[in-house]
Amino acid sequence: MTSLKSRFLAAKTFDEFLAGGPKHTELYRVMRSRVTAPETFAQRVAATGRHWHLLVISEEWCNDAVNILPWLEAMVNTAPQLDMRFIERDQHLDLMDQYLTNGTSRAIPIVLLLDEDYHEVGWWGPRPRAMQLWHMSPEAQALTKEERYKELRGRYARDRGLSTMEEITQLIERAAQSPSKVPAAASETP
Repeated sequence: MTSLKSRFLAAKTFDEFLAGGPKHTELYRVMRSRVTAPETFAQRVAATGRHWHLLVISEEWCNDAVNILPWLEAMVNTAPQLDMRFIERDQHLDLMDQYLTNGTSRAIPIVLLLDEDYHEVGWWGPRPRAMQLWHMSPEAQALTKEERYKELRGRYARDRGLSTMEEITQLIERAAQSPSKVPAAASETP
């Protein structure tokens, strides 16, 4: 079994990850040029007094990833105590299958929170909690896939990455206060 440390050290940077597929490359480029992370998230991460690693399981073609990953990158770029790397879901199914959404779905992105020794202390994904709850609601499920994605994209645009950055920061803060693993992702549906 491959350790999380070796997976992280062999994983891709954001630019290398995006080079893996052409579907959303231009959209990622535009998003990255427009996003900024409020300094308060970096301050809260710094207040933990520790270094953290984010190992993201995703795929370039993922519509949710386009709306989440640029914000995470902006947050990481403002917080010296954070670094982030990416692995493709379909090349790491053994790891992905440990983080199934609702126990059945290989929904992405999934963000593994690793401590300074590369031990997993928590995870998050595949969407901010409010968006995941809406996505799983009867209202959303009644829409066609195209209509549902259009509505979800509008929700992401209005949110401006704040829910994602807040939930990841809270996960880090909880991990800093607890010597054991933080409970599963905030966006899991009950």
